[in-house]
This record gives sequence, structure tokens and C-alpha cells, in this order.
Amino acid sequence: MRSKKKSGRPGAGWAVKATTALVGAGALISYGLLAATPSMAAASAGGSSSVSVRDLCSQNVAPGHAACLAEARTDIAHHMSVSPNATVAGFGPSQLQSAYALTSAASTGGTGQTVAIVDAYDDPNAAADLSTYRTQFGLPSCTTANGCFTKMSQTGSTTSLPSPAPSSDDWTGEESLDFDMVSAACPNCHILLVEANSDNDSDLGAAVNEAVAKGAKFVSNSYGGPEDSSETSEDSSYYDHPGVVVTVSSGDEAYGAEYPAASQYVTAVGGTSLKTASNTRGWTESVWKTSSTEGGGSGCSAYEAKPTWQTDTGCSKRTIADVSSDADPATGVAVYDSYNGNGGWNEYGGTSASSPFIASVYALAGTPAAGSNPASYPYAHAANLNDVTTGNNGSCSPTYLCTAGTGYDGPTGLGTPNGTAAFTSGGGGTGGNTVTVTNPGSKSTTVGTAVSTQISASDSASGQTLTYSATGLPTGLSISSSGLITGTPTTAGTYNVTVTAKDTTNATGSASFTWTVSTSGGGGGCTSGQLLGNPGFETGTASPWTASTGVVDDSSSEPAHTGSWKAWLDGYGSAHTDTLSQSVTIPAGCSATFSFYEHIDTQETGSTAYDTLKVQVGSTTLTTLSNANANSGYTQKSFSLSSYAGQTVTLKFTGTEDSSLATDFLIDDTAVNVS
Repeated sequence: MRSKKKSGRPGAGWAVKATTALVGAGALISYGLLAATPSMAAASAGGSSSVSVRDLCSQNVAPGHAACLAEARTDIAHHMSVSPNATVAGFGPSQLQSAYALTSAASTGGTGQTVAIVDAYDDPNAAADLSTYRTQFGLPSCTTANGCFTKMSQTGSTTSLPSPAPSSDDWTGEESLDFDMVSAACPNCHILLVEANSDNDSDLGAAVNEAVAKGAKFVSNSYGGPEDSSETSEDSSYYDHPGVVVTVSSGDEAYGAEYPAASQYVTAVGGTSLKTASNTRGWTESVWKTSSTEGGGSGCSAYEAKPTWQTDTGCSKRTIADVSSDADPATGVAVYDSYNGNGGWNEYGGTSASSPFIASVYALAGTPAAGSNPASYPYAHAANLNDVTTGNNGSCSPTYLCTAGTGYDGPTGLGTPNGTAAFTSGGGGTGGNTVTVTNPGSKSTTVGTAVSTQISASDSASGQTLTYSATGLPTGLSISSSGLITGTPTTAGTYNVTVTAKDTTNATGSASFTWTVSTSGGGGGCTSGQLLGNPGFETGTASPWTASTGVVDDSSSEPAHTGSWKAWLDGYGSAHTDTLSQSVTIPAGCSATFSFYEHIDTQETGSTAYDTLKVQVGSTTLTTLSNANANSGYTQKSFSLSSYAGQTVTLKFTGTEDSSLATDFLIDDTAVNVS
């Protein structure tokens, strides 16, 4: 059963952790302008050496307070200052830009943008440490003198600053991590460091407001604490800033919701483990999880309303996270931090690394639209992200809240940056590029007749080369990188086609249309065949089906009839509705049979139908199954559709649960066979 259970982040009394994780020994790896020795680079390469970490800030925070979310490796040798021969552990700017397709954008983008960082307490060495980091990696100078770096208090004063943090609560290391990540992602951005008087929620919130008042359009917050009922009032006071990007770390305590990441007004940023790979991208990512109490945070808020742009169905309130990037200390980032005895060069991780990085990717993408909530942008352009599909940060129900999978999931959200296109209001790439695909309109042809159709698109930026791709093409057809669709269709049916054009900054545009393939002979005969697309769901996605979030599933707790994938409707044990549908054209002159395999598990007892599965063709109900039809294995159902010959109809499954006790409706190996 997928019955929901209550789960959340522990409150007061969290323990400060010292964790050892296993990662791998690797060959010499280049970090920015420096080289890392095999012993130091092992974690980032994904080998077998031991990694020990410590929280910079105590996680034992009282209600109304927040902890910083940075973690430092304690098995790294420290050294001070810039040196051509220095050995630095952790990914540097060039590696992070490469991993997230930002190299071109970072070289020219971000000019005139200011990324604000909100932290607690003063870091007396901030300006000097920032200068050391940028000098070491050959980045443009960013100082108070040239107007690039500004440090102020939560009241806006640049002279009357808070006291430094105690060494036991090292927010100074957090600040170094934050401005180094802004530097890595957006070297041309200005940096505004706003220091709150304390880690009290109201002081941190006042610092956010001050950053916005000073004109920052991008504000990063690398802190969090337990949720409580007062947070919704804090939302309106501190985090509701239309037209401003506000990013927040999702947490380092693995599965469980935190605030302010749970705010409906912010972009909640999760954490991944980033490693080099011998694939086209050159990198691979999975959910960051070191242990049951250490990893990137995710969860379902207990108090925050669900934003309209978030459509997952397993959490009725706000779901965490939205997007993600590298946060695993074992695949961490290079940071220069000389205060509180931190020794200069370090390798840091935690979702404190991912929040300022994502804020800076937004800055590379351009100024957000006035009055908008930029957290919604990635949801409109999810195809422009790297989808992270492996790993988990714990156990939960429904599983997508803590386990990565195709499409949206809690720990990594929609995925990680693949250029800047997902972070713009218009779906453009660097500088706001917009790609527009000309819709060719509905197409039709017959089985056995050759096709040649050119797709065209335009780009708002001059000199761009567009690369084309397509999904849902009729069987026998393919598209070239230049947009020419050719081939000979072999199977009759109605296909839902989407063509996409992408430019060199990863900005994309798409157009969708239907393509009807009829049997040859104008209906005077019938070519036998199976008409449904993705009949056994083995592509791992719904298309060309239209399905509720989480319906197409490959979990082993409920096996498929054949293969690995099936459709799983309901099973939550609460009032819930899932749907699954696909349109199909029954060729004239054909006999047609619709079939599928169904399996039903239930916690209900007796013969009363509490939970139902309705199967329809158009508005006609073919059958209604329920918990009373529970069976131990899959059973095939078949229905004649011959009376619909010559028509396009929609086949639809609707699973409906009442408010208690779960029923699972499993569908697999569907077919519409014509003869």
C-alpha cells in the first residue's frame, strides 16, 4: 500500500553529527586552476576513501531560530593564502560551470546583477577571504573599493555590524561558502552580504527585507529550522517579495520538511551528489544521502499552502524541494575560510552550497518578471533541467517525497541546472533567449506512404544554431538534428507529437500536434495492428498517455504484469483521485478490441465498493471495478470498440479513493488491437 504516514524533521534536541561516508579513490582531478592530489580528490571522483564531516552550526536550535546548513570535511589538510602550487580539494568554478552547462553564460552573463546573501553574525575576514578565493581561481576582482562587494547589517549599516559568531556556531564559515558559490556560478555578479544580528527568525527575516530594499533581485538563504504554526505569518513579513528570487536551502537532515524552505514564496533548493562520468554530459548526479540523519532535505509541509504551480498529488500542501545542485560534502566544493581557526582552504558541502549557487544561476538567466514568483519558472521549463533519477534521503509514503525518479521528486525537485533556460520567466537561456517553434498543425498520412516534413523555429538571439528533437512520432518516422521528419509510417493510429528546438545556451521551445496514420486503401481494408502508444509504460514516462503525477511507476512493492513499469492508481488511504487516459483513432472498416491487465490490492474488507476504478471510452463506462474485486494476480479485461470504427475516442481510467483505507489499482499491458 502507498498509505500516507506523518513524518517530519525532529525538533529541539538534534544532535551535532560526525559522520563517516564511503567514497572512492580516484585519479588526479583538476579543480579550477589548481590540481587536487588523489587522496584529496577521492571523494569528488567517487572512489573508496573515508570522509568525515562536521556541521559548522549546531543543529540543536530552539523554536524561532535557524541553523546554518554548511558541512565541512575534517579529513582535508588546510593551508592559507594564494599559491600557484597549492593543493585545493573540492570542485572549483570551472568544474561547477561545466557540470551545469554554465561556462558560456558565466563568462558573459550576470553583469549588473546583485546576488544578496543573508547570514547571521559578522565575518570580519569576509572581504579578504573572498579576494583570496577569486584570485586563486582567476576570477574578476570583487572588492568594496570597486563596488562589487558590500557588507552590511540587517539595518543597512556598513559600519555598525553584528558581533562575530562563536566558534561553536560557525556562521563565518557559512558566509565564506555562500559568497564563494556566488563567485563560482556568476563571476560578474555583485555580492551583497547582509548580516543579521542573530540566528533568530525575525533578525534573519529583517535581513532578507533589507537585501530587497537595497535593490537585490536575487537573495540566498542557507539556513533552516523546524516547522511551526507561526511560519505562515513570517512568510508575509519576510519572504513574500514578488519579482525577486528568494532561494532557501532544503536542509541537511535528510527526509523531513524545514522552514523557510517550506515557504510558498521561495525556491527550495535540495542537494545532490555530483561525480564525473564517462557519459555525454561528463557528470552524473544522485540524491545526496550519507545516513538516515544526513542528506539533502525534502518533505511535505505541515502548514504551508501548496503553490498553484506545484502539481504533485502526494502532498496536499507545499512540497520540498523545487530544484537542486551539488551539496554532498564527499563531492564538495572548494571554499576559502580563514576565520575561527578554519585554516584557509576547505572542502564544504551541505545545502548551504546549493542555495547560493542556484540564486546565481537565476542571476545569469536575467532579471525576473515584475510581480512574478520566480519559484514557478522551473516548473514551466522542466525539460531544460538535468533530471536526477537515482537515490533517496530516507523512507516515506508516497515514495517520491524521499526517492528520486523520472520527473518531479522531493529530494531533487525537478532536477539540476542544464544551462540557464529553466530559470527565466520566458523559458529563454542566457540573456533571456526565446526559442519559438512554428507549429505545423495536425498531420495525416497512410501506412506505407513516405513522409518528408520540415520543422522550423526561430531564436530571439542572432547567430544561434538550433538542434531539433521529437517525441511521440508515428512508428517508422524520425527527425534529424536539422528538423526534417522522414520515414514511412508502419502502424495506424493517432500520435501526439512534440517537437523541440534547442539553441547553444540550452534555451528551448516546443510545439505539439497530432499525427493521424490511417490504413492504406481509404478504408477499403484494414491493416492489423496495435494502436496504443507506450502500451506497457516501459518508456518510464506517461507520454502519449496523460496521467496524474506518480501514476507511471516502477517500484518493486507492486510488480508490473510484464517488464518493470506499470500504471499505479491510488493506494494512499485518503481521499484521492488518479486518472490515466489516451486518445486513439479506430480506422474505418476495422474490428477493434481494447484490453488491459488489472490487479487490485486493498485494505478494505467486505463487498461494499468504497474505492473504485472506472474504465471509459469517451463518455461511455465500459466497467467499474472496486476494492470488492481485489485479486491475487493480474487479470485481463477485454472490450469491443468495433462500433467506434472511423472515430477518434479517448480511453480513460479513473481511480477514486474515499477518506480511509487504501486500495491499489494496477494497470499494465494495455492494447487496442485492430483487424
